[in-house]
Amino acid sequence: MSSSYAKTRERLEHYFGRTAAKTWEHLTSDAPVSRIRQTVREGRDQMRAQMLSRLPEDLTGKRVLDAGCGAGPMTLELVQKGAEVVAVDISASLLDVAKARIPDRYHRQITFVAGDMLADDLGKFDYIMAMDSLIHYKSTDIAAALAKLSARTRGKVVFTVAPKTTLLTVMHVTGKLFPRSDRSPRIIPHSEKKIAKALKKAGVNGAFRPLGRVAKGFYISQAMELEP
Repeated sequence: MSSSYAKTRERLEHYFGRTAAKTWEHLTSDAPVSRIRQTVREGRDQMRAQMLSRLPEDLTGKRVLDAGCGAGPMTLELVQKGAEVVAVDISASLLDVAKARIPDRYHRQITFVAGDMLADDLGKFDYIMAMDSLIHYKSTDIAAALAKLSARTRGKVVFTVAPKTTLLTVMHVTGKLFPRSDRSPRIIPHSEKKIAKALKKAGVNGAFRPLGRVAKGFYISQAMELEP
């Protein structure tokens, strides 16, 4: 991967693993939050439901990568559908939260991995879910990441990007949600055409489909899928 991908990944690892680990643990819990953060929580719930709707209801026997699993809400829903899940995140702190929150009876279906979602040793999958784990990267890095992910996917890669809207272009939303010391690396908005162009330039084959957009207060995200 490119040096820009590596540098962004390093910043994200520091942010989610150290700077704002407790903030995101709180945000993804059921604890009361501010009105602004509540819109983010609700928006993420809506996006997760939309992404899951792109997979079969019964995932028994299917191997799924939850790329950027965070505190584990996507992983939990996948295992409840019967999937065998590789839950990978660059933040070991958030992985610990996921392990604690997901009931022990499901742990036999989950392999928790602290590291890069693009690591070659993760193996092959029937489906890959990448919710908000690519939103900080340039379009060329997103295309390169999808090239690697789609090459190891028998089914499809369902992912999100930050859509190119006035709100997201003028102010990178996540950075406005938290105190200055907790602000994440910037979100980079992309249009559907820009992602499609980057995929074509990277030589990525398969059906690329823009899906639905979720705009809930301060949470704005665009779902897409790539089917090899």
